[in-house]
Amino acid sequence: MSASTAGIKNNGLFSQQGYLAPMPIPTGMAAVDMVNIIWRKNNVYLDVGGCGIGSGLMVLWPLVMLFLILGIGVNEVAPKLSYYIFVFGGIVVGIPALMLIYSLIKPTPLPIRFNRQRREVCVPRENGKYWIIPWESVTAATSVHTTVSQAGMHSMGMLFISFDNPDVHAEAENKHFFLGFNCGSDEGAMAQWECMRSFMEVGPQAVEDNSARFHHPKGILATYVDRLYSTAKRKGWFMTLLWDGFCGVFIFNTFLIDALERLKLYPLPEFLCPDIIEWSKPLPPEQWAKRSPELELAIAQREAELAAQAG
Repeated sequence: MSASTAGIKNNGLFSQQGYLAPMPIPTGMAAVDMVNIIWRKNNVYLDVGGCGIGSGLMVLWPLVMLFLILGIGVNEVAPKLSYYIFVFGGIVVGIPALMLIYSLIKPTPLPIRFNRQRREVCVPRENGKYWIIPWESVTAATSVHTTVSQAGMHSMGMLFISFDNPDVHAEAENKHFFLGFNCGSDEGAMAQWECMRSFMEVGPQAVEDNSARFHHPKGILATYVDRLYSTAKRKGWFMTLLWDGFCGVFIFNTFLIDALERLKLYPLPEFLCPDIIEWSKPLPPEQWAKRSPELELAIAQREAELAAQAG
């Protein structure tokens, strides 16, 4: 993924790409962990996991429901068509479902660790290796693709975060690494990126800590109810019951996502490398890394733009 300047947008006929970093300036969105990728958060670092169980199931489950509704709906009037719908649905859903099952079986990869005191990012790689890269060199972009069918227009928003190997002599296949997250919309992708950006540039208090879900102090239903109350404070009860209630349960199957995450992510994988353990320890405030002057200016300009828009 090329490193374009934050704020640039490229529009196509059925697609749009927007760059959020480098120069991680405010997006104007609230920091919301849309797809539950934040694993740990403290005053030093934020761990972001690339194990996309939630985002994968959020794509698969609506397709399962769609083919079931279509197949059952036409079964009375056209049994043969219903059969073909189920077969086609099995093919469309089956391959991604097998990939999701495989991801549940294989070992959980280590998370990406964002260290705000050092303003660096630890990117774990194969065979126990890792990259330590400057925070301000991270590239982030949103990608929105729109499809049109007989069912209408459907848009899907993705967040991509890219990291470049600091070793200039690295082989071509080991120069870049990126993660992609299906966030549902362009706004959702920006809100997800804002979690990492706000943690690094504002502070831990700017990002809600939902990591308690990995400790399982409550059951799935009780956790879901607590999440509804928390969301209602931010969005109001109408939008909460519509989106997190109806859509979350019947379209995206929140309960199954929670169950699979508990199965896959308990316990969470830990960094065992002594160098990373030492790198993750807190520093005295006087040793904290500072923003570059260029980023300081870019953030000030962006905050002035947002203030003007709000006013």
